Amino acid sequence: MKLTLQKAKSQNIGELCKLVNLAYRGELGWTKETHLLAGERATPEEVQEYLSNPEVDLFIVFNNQKAIACICIETKNECGYVGFFAVHPSLQGTGIGKQILAQAEEFAVKERKVKKFAMVVISQRNELIAFYERRGYIKTGDIDDYPTHLNVGKPLKSGLTITHLEKKVLAKI
Repeated sequence: MKLTLQKAKSQNIGELCKLVNLAYRGELGWTKETHLLAGERATPEEVQEYLSNPEVDLFIVFNNQKAIACICIETKNECGYVGFFAVHPSLQGTGIGKQILAQAEEFAVKERKVKKFAMVVISQRNELIAFYERRGYIKTGDIDDYPTHLNVGKPLKSGLTITHLEKKVLAKI
């Protein structure tokens, strides 16, 4: 299934929050974090901040008018920070995530002149880190305490950390 990234708009805020919360805090899919975190992962205020920031490209993907995926890339100093990435739990494992990530990276390289990508992942999410490593991301060695100040979930276990990953853009010959 060929999917197309669309720039998210204000009228998509509710759909985006529902999708991200379902993917990360729902009971289905392999990206859920319910065993690690409680509370909402996405809020309307957070999405509105993304939409209001000129350095942020927030994309949404529809299939039959239903939001099935989203991804965000914030560009700073030729680095694209990947986040707010979700695929509907019923479609996880079908290759949609790979396709969406590749399209967002391609957009950022062409339109934002990104030279590398960066992200953080909860260190205890080995399967998610492995997914990104298969896409060319590498661990930088930087690990920080889970950022409770961002209000994207309350840790259910002590000692949660985030691991930094990066991917350099390969020059085309």
